[in-house]
Amino acid sequence: MCLMVTLCVVIALVLLGVILAMTVFKPRHPITNVDSVRLQNMSLDMDIFSMSVNVNLTLEVDVSVNNPNKLGFNYYNSYAQLNYRGQLIGEAPIPNGHILAEEIKGLNSTLTVMADRLVSNSEVTKDVALGLLPLNSLVRIFGQVNVLGFIKFYVASTSSCDFTLNLSNRTIVDNKCQEKTKISG
Repeated sequence: MCLMVTLCVVIALVLLGVILAMTVFKPRHPITNVDSVRLQNMSLDMDIFSMSVNVNLTLEVDVSVNNPNKLGFNYYNSYAQLNYRGQLIGEAPIPNGHILAEEIKGLNSTLTVMADRLVSNSEVTKDVALGLLPLNSLVRIFGQVNVLGFIKFYVASTSSCDFTLNLSNRTIVDNKCQEKTKISG
């Protein structure tokens, strides 16, 4: 009789744990937002005789990650990229870390542009002459959420922002972002 009661209690506790894991502790999509992109440093030289442009550009990207889960979120192997007309021109790793339950955490990255990749694009001379440089920042956050210590969900959150860098006053215009999240068990 005592063994039967103990077995029923254990089964009830396991069922309660599974029900809580799939309802209250169910993993929710972390929301990654690119809050701002600031021009930290820029030098621009145009050589008319050789028809070349020399660019040195450093951007500071402020990203916030909102963890709506009831449990913490560990992230790793994450990065931020900068693209010009579909070509990778800058990349920065995001250090591994932890976001507490229901916390919004700011992550800052400094992207240094690979000037040789930017200058090798045939469109850059035209864009510099117009004074507007169309760019895209891509931030990918990879991580996992642990439920009850033994159930793990893996998360990949991506935020892509298209914006234009106004070269004359060094400001960002037309910033449009899209977010996407994938959760797997």
